[in-house]
Amino acid sequence: MEEKKNPFVVNVLTLFPEMFPGPLGFSIPGKASRKGLWELNTFNIREFASNKHLTVDDAPFGGGAGMVMRPDVIDNALKHSHCKDHPLVYLSPRGKRFDQNSAKRLSKYDGITLLCGRYEGVDERVIKSWDMEEISIGDFVMSGGEPAAIALVDCMIRLLPGVVGSSESLSDESFEKGLLEYPLYTKPYNWNGLMVPDVLRSGNHKKIDTWKRFESEKITKLRRPDLWNAILSNE
Repeated sequence: MEEKKNPFVVNVLTLFPEMFPGPLGFSIPGKASRKGLWELNTFNIREFASNKHLTVDDAPFGGGAGMVMRPDVIDNALKHSHCKDHPLVYLSPRGKRFDQNSAKRLSKYDGITLLCGRYEGVDERVIKSWDMEEISIGDFVMSGGEPAAIALVDCMIRLLPGVVGSSESLSDESFEKGLLEYPLYTKPYNWNGLMVPDVLRSGNHKKIDTWKRFESEKITKLRRPDLWNAILSNE
């Protein structure tokens, strides 16, 4: 009998645990969770504060707007939640840009711990002490790390064995080969006078593959010249 693999474990530290699972409870990640392929644990950071007011933040040394999450509170929360064998990620606008290769790398572990920042961010000392990996999902600022964490987890879960039925579905997606995905069509063939390209109905798989590659390259050049230039530099 084949040994059952343990689920991929996602531990999330947040001030708003009620935001989870959110979208992760539906569609592909929701089904995967119900199949036992991954599990979600949320930890309310406020429960690890030491004073009666459950204070998790304070004013920044040196002045400046906003508040900073306290290192002692974060440290205490991590001691109760983080597995040392898992990556520890702090969702931060100053982090390294998250991409498909990042998702592949992180999904190869048995789990992950995600710290969702709030206010102006987290005290630098606890980031360094725990050797956190800072990751950003884009060049913009959000109200907190929770939406970013949901996006990151959704991307990783799709890559776990058994989650997406067809490996071909994954290999044809945008970014898998450095290119954006080609245009997609389905029935009806004639919709409002707009026709499906004849090559896709030809049954000639070689011509279809050539068309897909050409369209992917064209879209990538137009919409993401940065990706296209990266491809050219690696050739």
